[in-house]
Amino acid sequence: MKFSGRWLRKLVDFQYSDHELAHKLTMAGLEVENLVSVAPFFDKVVVAHVISIQKHPDADRLNVCKVDAGDQSRELLQIVCGAQNVREGMKVACALVGAKLPELEIRRGKIRGVDSFGMLCSAKELGLASDTDGLLELSDEATTGMDLREYLLLDDYIFTLKLTPNRADCLGMFGIAREVAAITECELVLPAITRIDPAIEDVLQIRVEEPESCPLYCGRIIKNVAINTNTKIPLWMSQRLERSGLRLINPVVDTINYVMLEIGQPMHAFDLARIGSGAKGDICVRYARESEKLLLLNGEELALQKDMLVIADDNKPLALAGIMGGSESGVTEATTDIFLESAYFSPAVISGKSFKLGFTSDSAHRFERGVDFSITRSAIERATALIQDICGGSVGPVAEIKHQLPERIAVMVRPRRVTKILGIELGIKQISACFQRLQFSYSVTEDIFYVVPPASRFDLVIEEDFIEEIARVYGYDLIPAQLSRAPVRMLAEPETKASPIKRLHQILISRDYQEVINYTFVDAQWESDLSENNDPIRLKNPIASHMGVMRSNLFGGLINNLQFNLNRKQSRVRIFEIGSCFGRKGTEEQEAEYLAALCSGSVYPEQWNMPSRNIDFYDVKMDVESLFWPRSLEFEPTIHPALHPGKSARILLNGKSVGWIGELHPRWQEKYHLSQSAVLFELLAEALATELLPRMRSLSKFPPVRRDIAVVVENNVNVANLLAAMNMEKDRSVSEISLFDLYSGEKLAQGKKSLAFRVLLQDSEKTLTDQEIEQSVQRLINALGRKFGATLRS
Repeated sequence: MKFSGRWLRKLVDFQYSDHELAHKLTMAGLEVENLVSVAPFFDKVVVAHVISIQKHPDADRLNVCKVDAGDQSRELLQIVCGAQNVREGMKVACALVGAKLPELEIRRGKIRGVDSFGMLCSAKELGLASDTDGLLELSDEATTGMDLREYLLLDDYIFTLKLTPNRADCLGMFGIAREVAAITECELVLPAITRIDPAIEDVLQIRVEEPESCPLYCGRIIKNVAINTNTKIPLWMSQRLERSGLRLINPVVDTINYVMLEIGQPMHAFDLARIGSGAKGDICVRYARESEKLLLLNGEELALQKDMLVIADDNKPLALAGIMGGSESGVTEATTDIFLESAYFSPAVISGKSFKLGFTSDSAHRFERGVDFSITRSAIERATALIQDICGGSVGPVAEIKHQLPERIAVMVRPRRVTKILGIELGIKQISACFQRLQFSYSVTEDIFYVVPPASRFDLVIEEDFIEEIARVYGYDLIPAQLSRAPVRMLAEPETKASPIKRLHQILISRDYQEVINYTFVDAQWESDLSENNDPIRLKNPIASHMGVMRSNLFGGLINNLQFNLNRKQSRVRIFEIGSCFGRKGTEEQEAEYLAALCSGSVYPEQWNMPSRNIDFYDVKMDVESLFWPRSLEFEPTIHPALHPGKSARILLNGKSVGWIGELHPRWQEKYHLSQSAVLFELLAEALATELLPRMRSLSKFPPVRRDIAVVVENNVNVANLLAAMNMEKDRSVSEISLFDLYSGEKLAQGKKSLAFRVLLQDSEKTLTDQEIEQSVQRLINALGRKFGATLRS
């Protein structure tokens, strides 16, 4: 919302500077986003009257002008001017000798041998416009010799408010003025609005077929209005409109735009001759019908939909209700009779239509937030009076159709609740003073306030809303900052619960990974390819067509990162991401946090003392195990849509699945144009959030003993299963069992492999005897033979 500071001072008698007022508004919750001067500094520029013009004797494109600058000069000034639009009798802006303009200083001089005592100025030279064509032409009514800054009211600032959607009441000057009066405790001086007595009896019959969508509709005919080039709105009105960011169109449209800015009520004017059969037609408020079209004022032909409320006559739609009028029924210079509309449309009917249509309007911006329905009739009276003053015309009676308007229900406000929320104690008188400054209607019963929200404030619904209003008017800066006095106790935290994020970052970065952050919105094709998810969670309003669904895993973003790096000749990539993934469980959407990583290229950076080799499954498996250390993981071969079927595994912790690991499927490597493969893993972050509680034990004083076991088993026997079987059968003297060799070749039968395990034995209380050692080792061998048919390799 943009407005002129001078306009505001006409409505509220405050003594603060514009910058001081901007600070007060911001502190009261109406953020002043920008405050700029209407014009840059310049002086000694006056209104001048061009008396005569002669051609320059030495230049075809220059004129020698005799100019009356009023009391500033005792005689006519001679000024050489090259503007094409200069003419005798016009009023112009004249910079006198010694004047300082934004980019130059005026001095007496000669132009092609002719003395010049000043300069006739364009709007660009005065800093009033970025581009201009010729001199700044002023009204014939301008007083000769008057200071231009005073005449054009240039000592003014333009406020730009960054209003939140709940403050629709401040989309009009009356609402802003009420706020300023409440904040500053100054007198509010709003113009009186009186009803205009009709001079003619002409009316249009109004039918409202959708009373819930349009509870109040007012209309009036005004005949014989003068809308032509000779009819102009007053200078003060045009200045207020332009400084509010609206362009001038014609006197009638400019006037109703002015009323919208002043009161906050959007209005529309129809050409009466284009409604049905003129004064004999009807106005109908209804929803659009099938196949109806409407050419709007912005030039767009709209195929109307059934949920669009329209203003129509007996034959066709005339306007899109609350949003924009139709071009065919719009007011032009040829219009002589108009039908003036002022209505209240339900916010629910207008809300969302601008986004759906792809454009908005000042009317839609206001109606979808809620317009004060108590001023609908006042707005049409105010517009009528202004139109009569500017364009003349004969006024008909107001036709008003009223149905059930929004009910304003009194809300209970308890002083004790005010004290509890604000932290300060305000008495009955102080709270009453705040409500009076806000012009709220209220009553007090047993020290409890019952406040009726005004029709302009749709945001005041519950008790806390009114307490916020008290805080705004009282002054946020007057509420002292107090430290909390509530007792605070630390909650018990299990020692096994870790704070994984920081620790995981440290581990992965120390292992030469770099973190990436990707969007949670991804391409639906990624979900289909990498997760076989053909029914992902879709976004209603995606920011791009290729970001239309929520990701169910992190692989897509990492593969995209790899592609980006490979395209830029970065062949060694080690990246990880910690982020949320989304899926469905039945009919409910669920969110879970995951950690995923991708490795591609060589294991180590290129160097002289180590042969180069590409990273493989087991290199990445080691990184995964380091994240869970000292807990042990199991890796179960299985198939994942994104991974190579023979080089992928499910990661198990205590028998529960916590993630996946594997090489990227060759199909996706080809589809996504990757010049080299990659190894990926994905882990459930929740599984990393717990860790083993360390337990102290004394170190053995006795030396360990090592025994090696080499067994022959079938090729399909899993090493993890062998280790698990031995760990279950071992006695307390066995401290460690690990694989150190794998062999398969000619010396073994077909389909067989040899596995060599290292067994460490140690007792904390004594030195183990040979007999005890052999018994412990034989127990392990027997377990392998019994469960897997393993035999000792000879």
